[in-house]
Amino acid sequence: MPAVRMIFGLHNHQPVGNFGSVFEAAYRESYEPFLNVVEEYPEFPFVLHISGPLLEWLLAERRPYIERVQALVRAQRIEILGGPIQEPILPNIPHRDRVGQIQTFTKLLGNVFGQQIRGMWLPERVWEQGLVSALVEAGIEYTVLDDFHFQGAGLNSDQLYGYYLTEDEGRLLKVFPNSERMRYLVPWLEPHECYVYLKQLAETRPGAVVVCADDGEKFGAWPNTHEHVYTRGWLRNFCELIRANRTWLEPTTFAKAVDETLPLGKIYIPDCSYREMTEWALTPARFREYRATQKAIETNTRAEELKPLVRAGGFWRNFKTKYAESDEMYTRMLQVSNRLASLETQGQLDRELLEAAREALYRGQCNCPYWHGAFGGLYLPHLRNAIFKHLIEADNLLDQAEGREGPWIDAKVADFNLDARQEVRLENDRLVALISPAQGGHLYELDCKRTTTNLLATLDRRPEVYHETIKNSLLGIEDPNMPATVTQQVVFKQEGLDRLLVYDKYPRKAFVDHFVNAATTLDDWVKGTEREQGDFVRGAYLGQLHHDADRVRISLERKGHVAGHPIRILKTITLEAGSPRLTVNYELSGLPASSELTFAVELNVASMAGNAPDRFILSETGQNLGPLNSAHDVPSCHRLALSDGWLDLRASLQWSRPGPVWIFPIQTVSQSEGGFESVYQSTAVVPRWPVEPDSHGNWNVQISWSLESASQLAEPLKLAGHDHLTTARAGS
Repeated sequence: MPAVRMIFGLHNHQPVGNFGSVFEAAYRESYEPFLNVVEEYPEFPFVLHISGPLLEWLLAERRPYIERVQALVRAQRIEILGGPIQEPILPNIPHRDRVGQIQTFTKLLGNVFGQQIRGMWLPERVWEQGLVSALVEAGIEYTVLDDFHFQGAGLNSDQLYGYYLTEDEGRLLKVFPNSERMRYLVPWLEPHECYVYLKQLAETRPGAVVVCADDGEKFGAWPNTHEHVYTRGWLRNFCELIRANRTWLEPTTFAKAVDETLPLGKIYIPDCSYREMTEWALTPARFREYRATQKAIETNTRAEELKPLVRAGGFWRNFKTKYAESDEMYTRMLQVSNRLASLETQGQLDRELLEAAREALYRGQCNCPYWHGAFGGLYLPHLRNAIFKHLIEADNLLDQAEGREGPWIDAKVADFNLDARQEVRLENDRLVALISPAQGGHLYELDCKRTTTNLLATLDRRPEVYHETIKNSLLGIEDPNMPATVTQQVVFKQEGLDRLLVYDKYPRKAFVDHFVNAATTLDDWVKGTEREQGDFVRGAYLGQLHHDADRVRISLERKGHVAGHPIRILKTITLEAGSPRLTVNYELSGLPASSELTFAVELNVASMAGNAPDRFILSETGQNLGPLNSAHDVPSCHRLALSDGWLDLRASLQWSRPGPVWIFPIQTVSQSEGGFESVYQSTAVVPRWPVEPDSHGNWNVQISWSLESASQLAEPLKLAGHDHLTTARAGS
């Protein structure tokens, strides 16, 4: 029997919606060169997990790579791990989808590689004990978690060299602890450091099974790693180390370890993920407290003994409370999943359409945009847009399955976002509009079904812990909150990031109602230094739904205050069957006769690229004002458009009263693999009007938002179909 069995595993993943150039770069820098080296070492079996999105790309674009992996599988040199096909966080999706995603991927992997799939990679190692039932039901025998998970269950480091049984409702699953020590040695330190650690285990823990499984991208795709791993020969030297020490060191797989060794015992593991993930789930204030506590422990003479006894960080599900945008995707996903599950009980529906909808739903569950940590994740618009694209696509397919054809209209009232308050969903054959009366009467989602685009997939500017790192670095101060690891180097991808550290006081959505000081400038507004004069921005509105044969309306009323004056706003949002347009009528009443108020309505438009030749802002005269990430202070207009040629989508906006308009980009500052950078999120359009009430203290304005085909508008000067807007008397 070998003194030490070592399981070496790779998790290769690219998320749904990532750019093809990113897939290609990771393949060229990491996936292919890794195989080039290890193929030369037949004594080095390893474990490979290729996520579903990446596998689909490889099958379509790099078939020779798949054939090379197939050959290694036939030679029993690779164990393929399964998992959920589109790499969701399993606790973030319903039980039925957990089982379905795993079984779908198991079938695909069996067809491609011809190997029985026994184990799986748990996405982001986000664990809850109730997952056992879903994994076993899906046919999984074992998985791997971090040793951090096991320490949370009360084990010490000497008890982590094998695998354990865990159980839920009588179902048994085998779980392996993944060595954090090995993950921090490989491939950052020289292979000799691994030799020292493994040799020590051989002498002190004979029979140990040690797991080193981590992201495959750190073998070449992460910054500066390709030269280190391949040019300077780290991987080849590591393989030579294994070859030279086979008398006591046996590289193996999970399957062989399960078949050749006994479990160390039974354990129940608390809700957890890897250590860094638990830290990222914390709020910035709580994270700083946590880091201070960790620093205090590190100065204690019993530090190594105390660390495992202190439960660190937060709970993954709280990313949905930390980031409202994550919760928006989550609740939208649940709506689609529940609708699909309901329609499946109706036997007469087209099964092919239902299966296509399920595939789109699964893609819309991919985990990466639902959270944010060391890399972009939630902060990357193209990943969020991909989630909504597939969820909207799934809904479109379910419409087809139900036989919804021609112009139609529908409206529903329910607690769509699970906040114990009711929201309104207006829908026709062209659009879906989700409105939150309790949150300022905001429109928080607007889907164009034709392009499968959510024009309100926005992101608020909010403080992050690493923003302090940016500020401190520019001041030459070492940041005590940020540990110096490979993923947290202070690298600035551009200048002036500190000037973009502006934080929003309200959600960046649409039909956000403001009363502003007439002296406020665009610069004041962008910097957030303006003072709101009213209480309508986030105030609750009372809603009443009106459903006619060919149109639906939601009337939203709030009695609030502006500069000490009681004022009433009634805004009515209307959607007609077959129309690509939302019309919103504002009626202000109770206005003081000597009103000097300025009313503004904010609309944020997202899901378009900020700086590309075919994405631009159009003035009312058809002039190209510049890219979507440009700022403008337009003295007066009554219409404009944001156009995206790649999406073939034009968001045309018009209001019945001409007035000045602010246009400016919403840019966040986030961290990525390459360093700190600004990211364009949306374009804010804020028309404003000096309020001049009539003799009854009333004033009104009507706004139209139309989603049209950019290519089919023959004349860019005309924002088609908006000539119906008029300035009517309030209450008429």
